[in-house]
Parts: sequence; C-alpha cells; structure tokens
Amino acid sequence: MKKADMQVYRDRLQVLRARLRGDVTAMADAALRKSGMEGGDSSSMPIHMAELGSENFEQEFTLSLMETEEDTLAKIDEALERISNGTYGICVECGGVIPKTRLNAIPYTPVCIKCAEQMEDH
Repeated sequence: MKKADMQVYRDRLQVLRARLRGDVTAMADAALRKSGMEGGDSSSMPIHMAELGSENFEQEFTLSLMETEEDTLAKIDEALERISNGTYGICVECGGVIPKTRLNAIPYTPVCIKCAEQMEDH
C-alpha cells in the first residue's frame, strides 16, 4: 500500500479513536454521576421495583457499550501499529491483501473477508 494511502487510513483511525475515547469518557462520567445521585438525594430513589430494574438495565447496557468501545479502541491501536510497521492492509491470518473497500468500511480490521467469514463459522 502506498504511503499516501496509509496516511489517509492513519488519519481516519485517529479521528475514530478520538471520538470513541470521548464517548467512553462521557458514558463513564454519566454512569458515575447517576450512581453518585442514588446515595445523596432521597427524591431520586426509585419508588417502584420496575424503576429500579430499568435503572439497573440502563447501567448494565452502558457498561456493555463501554466494553465494546474499549475493544474497538484496542483494535484501532493495533491497526495504527500495523501502519507503523508497514503491515497495514495485510491479513494477519492468511497474509493476503485486505481490499480497500473492506478497509474503508472497517479501517481497523486485521483480516480479509474470507478469513473473517471463516472465523464467524467457527
């Protein structure tokens, strides 16, 4: 892959990483504010069990999203490392070239379509 192409992907990955880091930070801050309110103000305490269940679900959902975004951040960092090493765009499984259409859709992907399909089947 040409250096100019790699720079385009590096820029995309860095923008995506910055956005995800902001999202994760915002979610963590919101979750901490919400849990901090429970202990202090009795008027914010849920009255019904359904409200308590909704709050628990929302908190678990937020934690799940944060975990998914952390995984994506790790994949982005790995992709940036592959750019630095000059191996970006090469499948880590089979060594084949990852098509630009796939990299445009998922710039942090480490595998080609064929290997991704094989991983999903197993």
